[in-house]
Amino acid sequence: MSSHMPTGADGQQPPVPKSVFITGANGFIGRALADRYAALGCEVRGMDIEASTRHNVMAGDLTRPDTWAKHAEGCELFINTAAIVSLAADWQPYRNVTVFGTRCALDVAIAAGAKRFLHFSSICALGYDYPNGANEKTPIVIGEDYRYGVAKGASEHVVLAAHAAGEMECTIVRPGDVYGPGSRAWLIEPLKMAKAGQLVLPDKGEGIFTPIYIDDLLDGVMLAAGLPEGRGQIFILWGNQSVPCSRFFGYHWRWAKRQGNPPTVPLFVALRLTKALWLLNQLLKRTNEATPDTMLMFSRKGHFNSDKARTMLGFSPKVNLEEGMQISERWLREIGEIE
Repeated sequence: MSSHMPTGADGQQPPVPKSVFITGANGFIGRALADRYAALGCEVRGMDIEASTRHNVMAGDLTRPDTWAKHAEGCELFINTAAIVSLAADWQPYRNVTVFGTRCALDVAIAAGAKRFLHFSSICALGYDYPNGANEKTPIVIGEDYRYGVAKGASEHVVLAAHAAGEMECTIVRPGDVYGPGSRAWLIEPLKMAKAGQLVLPDKGEGIFTPIYIDDLLDGVMLAAGLPEGRGQIFILWGNQSVPCSRFFGYHWRWAKRQGNPPTVPLFVALRLTKALWLLNQLLKRTNEATPDTMLMFSRKGHFNSDKARTMLGFSPKVNLEEGMQISERWLREIGEIE
């Protein structure tokens, strides 16, 4: 775990905040951020659905800040990672938590006296059919599909409106596909599906995956949250190394002791099958990420332009996919997920 602040484009380093408050503090990214800031000597507090006395995390509901707002008092930096992190939810949970919950978090941060509000959006805000080389000026997605991305785009509007109104200084980051030790979405769950022989990709696995290793993401977030150049800005943070989905998930397939790469089906078939499965899971009140939106995500055709984060923040990813997956594999062995 690094105990130094990353360095910006012109050699500048963000000042170390005295105190940091994180929503979603028990999650993959929230916990990694908390550990990184704690290693710098920051007082780190947070909230999540469940409490963690060890990590100074209070249990609470993001949309009911009266239950946890006092825990944030006096924080210098407020980081909002909490959201519906799923491609399988319906509209109402996204609206309640990802959109309204963001406004609640802003209100707490303002009342707490925070100097900066760092909001986690997602590259999914750009949809699944964005142009190759999409950047921060590319229009966000709207429509009936890709609900997670639509909700993330709406949450950005809430944050930018608060910044424009002078309520407080805000910054937005759009991470790529974040992986590394601790990742449920891109390590644990795909591995489970691979073991069960259920990991199937659309259109020959040729869709583009845009990974970023967790430590690189933390560098980008700390630069965005701490440098004055980050005020009022949106930054796309990814690893600058796009790969076919078949290559990324091929690791999981082999970890599961299977030969070759995951099987594939045409996209239109994948959409029909997963729509039927999603409707059935809703009826039976089951949770499963095999949804049409997941298939659309795995059919992306392009990568992103990261010039803004590079030129304004000096953001430069250091961990390539091969190295990141080697570290991830060692972690999966340590926790007994693979032999």
